[in-house]
Amino acid sequence: MPEQVHAADSHDLIRVHGARENNLKDVSVELPKRRLTVFTGVSGSGKSSLVFGTIAAESQRMINETYSAFVQGFMPNLGRPDVDLLEGLTTAIIVDQERMGANPRSTVGTATDANAMLRIVFSRLGQPHIGSSQAFSFNVASISGAGAVTFEKGGVTTKERRDFTITGGMCPRCEGRGTVQDFDLTEIYDDSKSLMEGALTIPGYTVDGWYGRIFTQSGFFDPDKPIRDFSEQELHDLLHKEPTKIKVEGINLTYEGVIPKIRKSILAKDVDAMQPHIRAFVERAITFTTCPDCDGTRLNEGARSSTIDGVSIADACRMQISDLAAWVRGLDEPSVAPVLTALVQTLDSFVDIGLGYLSLDRPSGTLSGGEAQRTKMIRHLGSSLTDVTYVFDEPTIGLHPHDIQRMNTLLLQLRDKGNTVLVVEHKPEAIAVADHVVDLGPGAGSAGGTICFEGSVADLRTSGTLTGRHLDDRAHVKPEVRTPTGALEVRGATRHNLRDVSVDIPLGVLTVITGVAGSGKSSLVHGSIPRGAGVVSVDQGAIRGSRRSNPATYTGLLEPIRKAFAKANGVKPALFSANSEGACPTCNGAGVVYTDLAMMAGVATTCELCGGKRFQAAVLDYHLGGKDISEVLAMPVTEAEEFFRAGDARIPAAHAILQRLADVGLGYVSLGQPLTTLSGGERQRLKLATHMGDPGGVYVLDEPTTGLHLADVEQLLGLLDRLVDSGKSVIVIEHHQAVMAHADWIIDLGPGAGHDGGRVVFEGTPADLVAARSTLTGEHLAAYVGG
Repeated sequence: MPEQVHAADSHDLIRVHGARENNLKDVSVELPKRRLTVFTGVSGSGKSSLVFGTIAAESQRMINETYSAFVQGFMPNLGRPDVDLLEGLTTAIIVDQERMGANPRSTVGTATDANAMLRIVFSRLGQPHIGSSQAFSFNVASISGAGAVTFEKGGVTTKERRDFTITGGMCPRCEGRGTVQDFDLTEIYDDSKSLMEGALTIPGYTVDGWYGRIFTQSGFFDPDKPIRDFSEQELHDLLHKEPTKIKVEGINLTYEGVIPKIRKSILAKDVDAMQPHIRAFVERAITFTTCPDCDGTRLNEGARSSTIDGVSIADACRMQISDLAAWVRGLDEPSVAPVLTALVQTLDSFVDIGLGYLSLDRPSGTLSGGEAQRTKMIRHLGSSLTDVTYVFDEPTIGLHPHDIQRMNTLLLQLRDKGNTVLVVEHKPEAIAVADHVVDLGPGAGSAGGTICFEGSVADLRTSGTLTGRHLDDRAHVKPEVRTPTGALEVRGATRHNLRDVSVDIPLGVLTVITGVAGSGKSSLVHGSIPRGAGVVSVDQGAIRGSRRSNPATYTGLLEPIRKAFAKANGVKPALFSANSEGACPTCNGAGVVYTDLAMMAGVATTCELCGGKRFQAAVLDYHLGGKDISEVLAMPVTEAEEFFRAGDARIPAAHAILQRLADVGLGYVSLGQPLTTLSGGERQRLKLATHMGDPGGVYVLDEPTTGLHLADVEQLLGLLDRLVDSGKSVIVIEHHQAVMAHADWIIDLGPGAGHDGGRVVFEGTPADLVAARSTLTGEHLAAYVGG
């Protein structure tokens, strides 16, 4: 008699029925548990909507519901995804591509808990002993105080003198940041003018503005006297005066000098998060130099004086992680054995995942998208949890073909521990190891959102879908390359791990800079190519924008459209902005009304007054070329490009922007789609389209194939060719072999990562690199082109 299957063992599938999140069209799919499933399809076909927006989101929402209402009040509110039925879900752990917070105090060590363990080791073993683990933390300041404490005990009020001290490790001069700021006073004020004449050149400090009025009416100096005639005391009061109570226009407030005010109001923020005009001021007026007291280690003298075998915690954090792991292994101390074991495991995980070249003191904001994603993976690799669903968003981003093999091994290890692994991926090398493939499409945006194929990799190749047809695509090395028109000379570059690199980057051609992750590519390009006039840099940093921002507002497209509507109808342009006068009064131009339900997920309902169109009814009576403003914003880019090309609605300025959006492969995105719903690859291409109109002569692109389907890579190569043929120089940091094969010139860095890299190991044409096979890149490129 066959053995009866236990009811608990019959749940081997994750079932999704009727998913309609974003552009999904009633998708139903069954995914095998404890297997590696890869989701493929063109950018914008609905992969992330299915994997992250539906499966992972519902799993996280249900876990959050197990906590008390009090705890849920502190957690992010997640709405239920638009799906009929989800069965067989397990706990989801999401490892996405979001950059790690660019908080200036956050480092690789603090983000992965390696620093916390290292601090405990030093607090127990360091000589001389200086205190608990927080004495080694650069985020804890040393403070002491004393005073009388009054408390009631047994009905009697008693007073006692108490004193306390906290020993922290923060360097008092730089406050644990490792850098100090120097101000260029000529960029802060014009000393030939008086304050009333607008001497202060800081953004927001105009004479009639609130800050300007505080300074001119403070009474500490004559506002009509040029700053160069100020006495020493007056200049000190203007720049450095400590907080002092004053009265301005009958209002009591606190006055302080310009420099402490800039420190508090502007420099407390991360530079990357600033508005462009404020960032330009900071870059112009303030230089960041290594703190002279702590030499950039962020730690005070006490924390640096305590050592283990002559090594201080600052020395340990500066070591390359692979070297630090070897050093920690050499510490044989039974009293702290559990911490040492955990620390070695964490450091070994860094090495296994290909990040052994980082150091623990590396600021987390400087990690690339791929490095940040792998740093997050480290927490999960050593985990003893099983039967968990791990969800990865393109884990091969920023990885050299050599490193992709290691990443595949890690994904398979997670699966073999008994976990379900779901991966959104475009690279054929990563798709090849899948147990199950789900291909979405057939197109992007409204032309996508359906399942074109489910099955094995072998069946995908013969399926005839867009992914299947392009899976075995191989680019050919160009038989002829362009001739450079000049060169950017880089001499003696030593940033990060570069070893006195001198190289000529040719201009007027397509140059690809490649090498394994951590070999020094970004350091060479972003550190050595001056960010001056004529250089347009498109990186992978996130686009800052709210749910009110969309491609039309971000690219400046809405400006000429609003003016054309206003001109055609004889009204003000502000009426055609959903963030200004034309906004629907009920939903304030959002199109939906948000109802906050405290610790429960908020509910967004379509605004009844405007029907989600975001504008007042009166505004929708105005037309241009037969369409109102809401209909224009609902158009996809390709349709809008035709609409504004000719006829009554012809707007050359808008047409030029739309053409660039279509060129970078965003033809399916609608003009009014919120920026928050775009994928990582779509955001980068939106940036690229915006910068294509810039007058620069040199374009620097950081992995533009990120998030691109195999079929879209061809379109990108065509775009790069057009840029070069129009007289621009294009420099690309890239790992994709198709882009390498298409280059006119390749600069390969290596041979390894971290202190094993930082040198130029090859310069020349792709054909020479394939023929020589002298580097890791050469070997992989030769295998790719069948050389």
